[in-house]
Amino acid sequence: MFEMGALLLKIRVKETTMNKTSLFSRFARLMSRMLGHPLAFGIAALIIVVWLICGPIFHFSDTWQLFINTGTTIITFLMVFLIQNTQNRDSEAMQVKLDELIRALKQADNTILDSENLTEQELKQLQEHYSQLAQHALSRLPHKNATPPTR
Repeated sequence: MFEMGALLLKIRVKETTMNKTSLFSRFARLMSRMLGHPLAFGIAALIIVVWLICGPIFHFSDTWQLFINTGTTIITFLMVFLIQNTQNRDSEAMQVKLDELIRALKQADNTILDSENLTEQELKQLQEHYSQLAQHALSRLPHKNATPPTR
């Protein structure tokens, strides 16, 4: 138990140090919180409405169209990196949590703790193994009657 506490402390110290040095991680975390808020969607929708209203003023010119196309392209390009960073962080955190659950269960197969590093073929074999285990477990369940029970 002491080893686990020491490991968690090391991880927290490393994260604290990493947060101080990784400007992009802090920025990505902040942006994902802000841009995932309903207010951000409202602002984006408002920008589109204003752009549409300005269409007749600018006679639906090429510049008017280029303005929204350029803006949305740049925002989309930058958002891809923010979303990927957030997904990577969330996936790694989820993997650590799942690994801890597997490790904590005495009857769990601890050989799958590092399954994210397996090849595609090894993952397929592991999936087939667990599918067979599931089928075996289902076959051991009592069969239900074909007629539904009366109430």
